[in-house]
Amino acid sequence: MKIEALYQYFLNSNGVTTDSRKINHNQIYFALKGDNFNGNNFAKSAIEQGALLAVIDQETAIDQQNLDSYFLVDDVLTCLQQLANYHRKKLNLTVISLTGSNGKTTTKELINAVLKQKFKTVATIGNLNNHIGVPLTLLSFTNETEIGIVEMGANHQKEIELLCNIAEPDFGYITNFGKAHLEGFGGVEGVIKGKSEMYDFLKAHKKTAFINLDDPIQVEKTTSITLYSFSKSNSVADLFINEIEANPNVKVTFNQVVVNSNLIGIYNATNICAAIAIGKYFEIEDTAIQKAIENYVPTNNRSQIIEKSSNQIILDAYNANPSSMEVAIKNLDQLLTKNKVAVLGDMFELGDESDKEHRLIIEKAIATDIHKIFFVGERFYKNQITNDRITYFKSFDELQSKFNFDDFSNETILVKGSRGMALERLLQ
Repeated sequence: MKIEALYQYFLNSNGVTTDSRKINHNQIYFALKGDNFNGNNFAKSAIEQGALLAVIDQETAIDQQNLDSYFLVDDVLTCLQQLANYHRKKLNLTVISLTGSNGKTTTKELINAVLKQKFKTVATIGNLNNHIGVPLTLLSFTNETEIGIVEMGANHQKEIELLCNIAEPDFGYITNFGKAHLEGFGGVEGVIKGKSEMYDFLKAHKKTAFINLDDPIQVEKTTSITLYSFSKSNSVADLFINEIEANPNVKVTFNQVVVNSNLIGIYNATNICAAIAIGKYFEIEDTAIQKAIENYVPTNNRSQIIEKSSNQIILDAYNANPSSMEVAIKNLDQLLTKNKVAVLGDMFELGDESDKEHRLIIEKAIATDIHKIFFVGERFYKNQITNDRITYFKSFDELQSKFNFDDFSNETILVKGSRGMALERLLQ
């Protein structure tokens, strides 16, 4: 079998890569194809840079002078996925997978921080959470890895099903079901169906789901699955949360232990609770869970607090969809500070719902006590509602030319938008 043969190469390699520009000595290069590139064209270069092997799916890519350095397969991507699954089966480890519309990466980082208090863990790096990223994550696990934490992203049906079949998780957690990637999923019901493919896998393979009992969709979709639950309102939960606060940092109390996190936003409380619950399931001491969460500091434009001049900036510009935008606005509004400003950028991948959802966000912002609101991007500009607290900018360049943090004093300023807006550029 070709995968068995390739696996022997893998065991003698320094790992895998899909980027011919970043070859480390003795790595296996997978020559993936995309809309604008063909990795087969760079196979020879990868070998010349020190790759142990180039996995290709075009015979013309083979350098006849160096035949032993090439591994010809029918499809490189499929081969990468099969190798990752083969490796996962060979390892004696526990795999926890998570998906959801919002909060995946933060929750993954919190779970990793908690579990590594007791176990040797490896978690998805950054957002390598798709049909390529998940295999690369699995192939980063070693014989020393005790728990692997695999983030799974999706923007259409059957993608989570594919990723679960590759990773074969022992446990799964869905952060929430929101208005994300509506274009690909075909609406909110499509999102619920697509994300719930993880539940389908766990049920079929008699595995365990972690769930938030305060989320009725999670409860409804897991009636016949083995569960470990957490809740702030339902005392039958395996983990009962005593108290949650967020002004601005999230504070969570469980078992009379108070966790003072570095995360802002009431929406991050659920992410913290999930990490606590998973820590409790794996029998980690309460004080170790507390320490892990309190030492976690967010990065990568996710719920970061930045001091600039006399202002406190909530930088949450990694991504946005209607669900995450709404909770970010609500969080800013409920803060005890008086002076509040919001800079909100367009939300992408909403398909036919785009105009409606942008207008709804404008309406929700108007209904708050936020005293100054800046909307930026063609979608917000197109659907604007006149209000004396709101200013609209059609593009980032227009916003940047007229917006200066130094014009504000002692304000709490939320900066949030989709990744394509890259609103963190305002801070440069």
